[in-house]
Amino acid sequence: MQLSEKVYQYLDEVVAKTAQDNPKWGEVFKKCFLNTLETTVKINDDGTVFVLTGDIPAMWLRDSTAQVRPYLLLAAMDQQIADIIAGLVEQQFRYIIHDPYANAFNRTADGSGHQDDHTDMTPMIWERKYEIDSLCFPIQLAYLLYKNTGRTDHFNATFVDGVTAIVNLWIVEQDHTQSPYTFVRDTDREEDTLINEGRGSQVAVTGMTWSGFRPSDDRCEYHYLVPSNMFAVVVLDYLVELADVAKLPSELVEKIQTLRSEIQVGIEAHAIVEDKAGNQVFAYEVDGLGNYSLTDDPNVPSLLSLPYLGYCSEDDPVYQATRRLIFSHENPYYYEGTYASGLGSSHTWDQYIWPIALSMEGLTTSDRAKKRQLLDTLVNTDGGTYLMHESFDVNDPTKYTREWFSWANMMFCELVLDYYGQQVKR
Repeated sequence: MQLSEKVYQYLDEVVAKTAQDNPKWGEVFKKCFLNTLETTVKINDDGTVFVLTGDIPAMWLRDSTAQVRPYLLLAAMDQQIADIIAGLVEQQFRYIIHDPYANAFNRTADGSGHQDDHTDMTPMIWERKYEIDSLCFPIQLAYLLYKNTGRTDHFNATFVDGVTAIVNLWIVEQDHTQSPYTFVRDTDREEDTLINEGRGSQVAVTGMTWSGFRPSDDRCEYHYLVPSNMFAVVVLDYLVELADVAKLPSELVEKIQTLRSEIQVGIEAHAIVEDKAGNQVFAYEVDGLGNYSLTDDPNVPSLLSLPYLGYCSEDDPVYQATRRLIFSHENPYYYEGTYASGLGSSHTWDQYIWPIALSMEGLTTSDRAKKRQLLDTLVNTDGGTYLMHESFDVNDPTKYTREWFSWANMMFCELVLDYYGQQVKR
């Protein structure tokens, strides 16, 4: 794909700004920014766009949104970039119509991926781990494309049908006993399969909507995943705002408003708990039966990412208390080492932290010195590759997981742009 001169001009402008702060920021930024366009974006004959996650030959609804988000800053001035994002939105909503429970898809119906999983697979689906955020992110991208460019042609019949499928699924999953969804994988890794014959652990009806898996693609312990329900509230608000411009049917808008209210009531009733010091904090997962977890995941949506998502402000007192908990040893996945400290995951090895979470830590603080420190950490722990990875050892950054992980690359780019005052409009 031949990129326009505007892309390279924009790159040169950003790189020039980094020269006085840390030239390596600019070197890594340029490589990461171009890497997604040059290696993961595949334009189909009909103009739709397939975006590889990186070293896995499939497209995740979540990852693909995050992979193109920084390009929204270019979309208003570059028609090619705007068309790529619009083509991706169309493809995402086609996939959602195909199966709203699936999280990752093949470019064609070639039967690649986890076809042996015990769930309703099709040849188009790579993986069918149901995650709330897989449905939030495409709505977010469609909304942000509109807000940053004024473009509306992607609010078509595909979009309306996809939104209808999402809202109806979230309503069903408010009472998981009524759900058709089950998931079992033949595996020794417990995080990759659901208990109780694929239905997951027991939950009560709370108003929130159920999720089988986390953004890490690991199963939930308690199936009301709080940051994902909060993200759902945000994108449901987007849909209300878009009701007229997207020509959403009035009965659908009524469903959206009711669903949004019920999820928010559930969050307020069940997701605010106390930490060991007696501070009110957000739980990561709850079941409505009194059980909850105090942790966070380095993927997005996370509790750390709530201001970035637009759910609450950075100075919200419950968020601030939650943030302090996340970056303490009360969180079992907070690691400190010789080269860095940050958030790890059950998805990766002990003492390995995630660059995505380091970038998010910077994107959710107004402290510019902290942003600078995190950017230095990120470029000093790239393992000599000038790219970001899924995770790395806090005591040896040359040990990392995933050589090629586009989402992490673009989160780094977004933090660089944020440092220089360039934020995506929302």
